Amino acid sequence: MKWTDRIGRRLKLNDLYILMIVAESGSMGKAAKALGIAQPSVSKAISDIEHTIGVRLLDRSIGGAALTAYGQALVKRGINAFDELNQSFRDMDILSDPTVGQVTIGCPEALASGVLGAVLVRFCTQFPRVVVNVEEANNLAREYQMLRERNVDLLFGSITRPFLEEDLDAQVVYEDRPYITTGATNRLALRRRVEVAELLEQQWTLPPGTILRSTLEEALEAKGFALPNIGVKSYSVHQRIALLATGRFVSAESRSVLRYNGAASFLILLPVDLPISSWAVAIVTLKGRTINPVVQTFIDCLRDVCKPLAEAW
Repeated sequence: MKWTDRIGRRLKLNDLYILMIVAESGSMGKAAKALGIAQPSVSKAISDIEHTIGVRLLDRSIGGAALTAYGQALVKRGINAFDELNQSFRDMDILSDPTVGQVTIGCPEALASGVLGAVLVRFCTQFPRVVVNVEEANNLAREYQMLRERNVDLLFGSITRPFLEEDLDAQVVYEDRPYITTGATNRLALRRRVEVAELLEQQWTLPPGTILRSTLEEALEAKGFALPNIGVKSYSVHQRIALLATGRFVSAESRSVLRYNGAASFLILLPVDLPISSWAVAIVTLKGRTINPVVQTFIDCLRDVCKPLAEAW
């Protein structure tokens, strides 16, 4: 089908917008009130679209109006079309002054308190008038809807491989892995070799439901051991590091946390023979969505700061 056959010359954006408001409000009368126009104008707009496309978009009843399957398909894509149009105007505003704007990123607390801090220092120094919003996304695979609903510009965190989300784009930035850690006063801290059985006798603190925990669990199973009872389950990196500093706990912390979180510099890495695997840390964006220049600049900065992690692997 050619653009001019059904859409280009006949389908009006205003009529499509009216259809979206009818779908949202559930009736033509409510839609007319919300739009500040007469109800016959709403009815005509819907009839015009139905005539243009050749299918019924609404099931009308005394109780209101509901989208047909055809109407649902058109409204779903229409929302994306209007979002892209709005994005184009935002892009044009930003292009007039590329040092002003907003970036919204979702990431796990471990990255927010580690490598992302180094990214923010560099980026905010170079672009002091850009506002960066950091949203919590502790389990990235469960937070993809944040991207789909346009609540964030990008997600930054660990991904599963292969990456199966067809509507999302994942750019791997570096590989990460956990190290077994404790405080300097722990009795295992000065050992040249620590047996797994000794390690499991310690009091543990770990984050619940993360790739770090599942990776450690797989490594222990490969050696014939089970994950020990966890004394403190906490998503807070700062809390876990504070507990480790007492020397009473052991944990597994990621390479990026150990490198970029200043408080972690006082921790001791324990020499334990475990087949610990790595995971991919990626920038995830919505495929096909226009990335505005400020967001792209932030992504470039993030990749640049993470280069040492990628090169050292």
